[in-house]
Amino acid sequence: MNAASYVIPLPTQASLPVVGESGRYPVRRIWCVGRNYLEHIREMGNDERAPPFFFAKHADMLVPDGATIPYPPLTKDLHHEVELIVAMKSGGLNIPAEKALDHVYGYAVGIDLTRRDLQIASRKKERPWEVGKSFDYSAPCSAVQPASMIGHPAKGKIWLTVNGKEAQKGDLTELIWNVPEIIWQLSQQVKLAAGDIIMTGTPAGVSQLQPGDRLECGVVGVGTLKVSIGQPE
Repeated sequence: MNAASYVIPLPTQASLPVVGESGRYPVRRIWCVGRNYLEHIREMGNDERAPPFFFAKHADMLVPDGATIPYPPLTKDLHHEVELIVAMKSGGLNIPAEKALDHVYGYAVGIDLTRRDLQIASRKKERPWEVGKSFDYSAPCSAVQPASMIGHPAKGKIWLTVNGKEAQKGDLTELIWNVPEIIWQLSQQVKLAAGDIIMTGTPAGVSQLQPGDRLECGVVGVGTLKVSIGQPE
């Protein structure tokens, strides 16, 4: 169907630039892995023996490299969480871990911005985390690096600085569940497809952000991402 077939204008297709390509990567869904680095589990006071779990953000919450992000409403405790992002080119249900990388298009660097005070309040009331995790501009993301160019990174530094000062530092080898295992686990829950991206978890060092803060982050061999926090809208 074309645009004239709908009663309101079609929403813009969320997408990411691709390194070395003129075309863009269309984003279907954003999946996030909770508690996938041991030191982050410890700093948040959670059970380090529990397996990671999944939550979602909406695709139109993506923010491009270089953007200024309005400080979000309802919170006084906005946190950064740098993550390796996996971009899928195909999918399915119950994908075996040994076949998982066959479905990966490439990788990127992202930040899971979190309204920590709202997340903690929801957790205490045994309510969903959505209000703390899924909000406008909450998913900054770099350009996608095709796996055909860089392979499938399984080690390398992941880091984030705030105003030039290191806040987060880890290594992909510290992932409790690696990328093939994440895909295997998530595909038992939902049918993955081309355009799905997966944020794989954050290392220790998350901290509070304020308007005016400048963030730079990266994963060695994948890329870097810079964003700033602006005033509320």
